[in-house]
Amino acid sequence: MMDLTAIDSVLPATNTAAIARLEELEQRLEQLPQIELATTHTLHDGVYTRTVVVPAGAIVTGVVIKIPTTLIVAGDTTVLIGTQAKRLTGYHVLTGAANRKQAVYAHSDTCFTMLFKTDAKTIAEAEDEFTDETWRLMSNRCDNYLIG
Repeated sequence: MMDLTAIDSVLPATNTAAIARLEELEQRLEQLPQIELATTHTLHDGVYTRTVVVPAGAIVTGVVIKIPTTLIVAGDTTVLIGTQAKRLTGYHVLTGAANRKQAVYAHSDTCFTMLFKTDAKTIAEAEDEFTDETWRLMSNRCDNYLIG
């Protein structure tokens, strides 16, 4: 049974120095064997929802999220929150500030669901709204673009 835990904190914006360190980490990780992550999207009644399952043992870095979102994490993972690594076990609903970038290590298979209010009419428009790095999104780099 999964623990249900509430966290009162916001995922803060990521400062420039931390983003630079995350980009260095990405360059190192790109030298390792890569995995493909399936992305499930929904666009319903003005809400875009994006879910990615990160398998146990994987380290994943994300794109810079340029707008505020809500992030739901279910599993067992260590997440870089600001400049602090924090282990999240169970189910967490977090509010995320604009201009943030995360890195995670999944101790067990972990689901990450990001959602935000939008006027977008397509998944591509919603992706353009939340990041300027759409070319880096796994859903745009693999044949695993699932629409739920």
